Amino acid sequence: MDRAEQGEATSDDWARHATVWVERVVEAVRDRSVRPVLFAVRVLVVGVLVALVGAFVAVASAIGIVRLLTVDAFGGRVWASDLVVGGIFAAAGAFLLARSRTRRSDDDAE
Repeated sequence: MDRAEQGEATSDDWARHATVWVERVVEAVRDRSVRPVLFAVRVLVVGVLVALVGAFVAVASAIGIVRLLTVDAFGGRVWASDLVVGGIFAAAGAFLLARSRTRRSDDDAE
């Protein structure tokens, strides 16, 4: 009876070790495959949401500024408010373009 208990204990021990080993392998595979994908998907979803909200805010702000300038500042002259808002956007674009060229030339020097 002593040998039967030892054989049974060895069999249970082997099953427990096999279960632990399989669990570790599955956890390692999950850590190396699923978690990075989940992180990338979360970053992508948050990035898209931020971009959409930012685009909405930018468009709504431009529309609001044009309406405000048209009604209050220029007395119904839409062309003047379009000129002011267009000039602001053109200046911002020129600034960003000049800044990007400066960064590229700095990267080429290194």
